[in-house]
Amino acid sequence: MNELAAQLGFDFPSYPALVSAGAALAIVFAAWLLAILAGRTIGPALSRLWSRYTDERSESMTLRMCRLVRFAAAALMLAVALRAEHWPPLSAFILGFSVAASSALLVVEAVRGLDMPRWMAVILAGAAFLTLLADALERLRPVTNVLDRVGFDAGKTHISLLSAIQVGIIILAIYAVVKLITRLLNASIKQSRSLDPAQQLLAQKLGSVVLLVVAFFASIDLIGIDLTAFTVFSGAFGLAVGFGLQKTFGNLIAGIILLMDRSVKPGDVIVVGESFGYVTKIGVRAVSIVTRDGKEHLIPNENLMTQEVENWSYSNPNVRIHIPVSIAYDSDVELAQKLMIEAALTPSRVLKSPKPVVWLLNLGENALEHEIRVWIKDPEGGIGNVRSEILSRLWVLFKENGIGVPSPQRDVRIKEWTGPDLKS
Repeated sequence: MNELAAQLGFDFPSYPALVSAGAALAIVFAAWLLAILAGRTIGPALSRLWSRYTDERSESMTLRMCRLVRFAAAALMLAVALRAEHWPPLSAFILGFSVAASSALLVVEAVRGLDMPRWMAVILAGAAFLTLLADALERLRPVTNVLDRVGFDAGKTHISLLSAIQVGIIILAIYAVVKLITRLLNASIKQSRSLDPAQQLLAQKLGSVVLLVVAFFASIDLIGIDLTAFTVFSGAFGLAVGFGLQKTFGNLIAGIILLMDRSVKPGDVIVVGESFGYVTKIGVRAVSIVTRDGKEHLIPNENLMTQEVENWSYSNPNVRIHIPVSIAYDSDVELAQKLMIEAALTPSRVLKSPKPVVWLLNLGENALEHEIRVWIKDPEGGIGNVRSEILSRLWVLFKENGIGVPSPQRDVRIKEWTGPDLKS
């Protein structure tokens, strides 16, 4: 067998090397068996804990948590086995390949669980696989040396293929970590009972800004860029903010101020210019208002700071609706007003307290002009449907009780008639 292997150009492993490879395969099999058991045991418990903490409940979450535990346990046990002994090359390859594969699967599962694009998962998993496999085979240093030689010098800085790969991997990894921390932070803020929705949103946005700043400086430090090199860049950035990005930063600050003084909150019903609807989101740049027609208006935050805003639910969600009604002069006024009150109580959205009232506003040219005034506490549901329901019921009651609705009447007087004599 050794002679055949020598003729083919490679060395056939010796008997001790084959025994060691068999032991490595047995370790891989045992590690994966224990990892599967750990995933089935610990995964559901972690899924319940995650659901209770973040309010995310789904069958896929349990399956993903089981896979994460399985891959993490396998990678950890195999890494310990790899470092616990100086293995022959074949055994080191078996264990190193298993560690790299387990780690790559763990990265893919974690990145996809954060709803990141598939290409990011592939890049991070590929980098983890190749790095761990080369390190297990003690080939990482030669590979990095080759990649470092492929590049060019820009002043005192050496830019190589290795540095470009490192920068890309660091940015993607920090992005994934920031997204995970942001999700946990938002879930923690949402569960805080001492904060109202507006304060929770403000805390989430401030936390996101702080995380982005920390991630930026952390990535700069990991890449190895000297912060003093940003002195000139910071001046240029300040000029860009002063000119090109003035509106953007103005809207950002305006959004934070709106959340701090709570003048406009998610769920409020507001009127800004021609836009009427309820606020669904206060973003970094604009406030989202959904109208009764289902149209979503995006109004810049600065407009809500500089223009007049009518907030129907700023201090009290109750809103009063005015419904004009006219009746004929020969109608029973007292009965008509009772029927108006009865019709006003028909919609379920009308509040019983304050109770509906009817006012006689004017003795008009052709009719007695009344106004029905009712209160509702959910203006986001619209006011046109309440008015329509009241008027529809009132029309039926008027017909049943003989209350007339006037129509305009005009008397025509003819001063001169040049036509034929109508008396003849």
